Amino acid sequence: MTDTTTTILLRVNGNEQKLTVDNRTTLLDALREGLGLTGTKKGCDMGQCGACTVLLDGRRVVSCLRLAVAADGHDVTTIEGIADADRLHPVQQAFLERDGFQCGYCTPGQICSAVAVLAEHAAGWPSAATADVRPDTAPVPLDAAEIRERMSGNLCRCGAYVSIVEAIGQASEELPS
Repeated sequence: MTDTTTTILLRVNGNEQKLTVDNRTTLLDALREGLGLTGTKKGCDMGQCGACTVLLDGRRVVSCLRLAVAADGHDVTTIEGIADADRLHPVQQAFLERDGFQCGYCTPGQICSAVAVLAEHAAGWPSAATADVRPDTAPVPLDAAEIRERMSGNLCRCGAYVSIVEAIGQASEELPS
């Protein structure tokens, strides 16, 4: 009989975590059930809402569609690892100041995605809303249209989108270029 479990090593929020998981376990379930990191939410469980967004090697992924075994050896950052010790990340602070949440269920995924959006923009990555994608052009401003397009994979059933866009815009101004 074939063994259907694998022992994996993840670096979660800076700490090495060794887990034995069923090969069919999603990264979301490994984080929530295996490691007790319940900040990452299970929304649709089909990769459509973004509630389960985490950072994998600094890039955003919907963890409900990623198998835990595929994350073996990689760095995972969840909402619990976004803040710097006792100091909130500028995106977290902006969400508080701009009231970028209502019920809060989607907020961890929104914040993880926003952190990645700001990094992608700083690296010069275009979005579908970017008018001029030639490599020799100046970086596009991170205006509301750019933010909305870049965050389009994260849904908020409460409709806090205006405040979410404002919070990301505020955080982009506070982060070093």
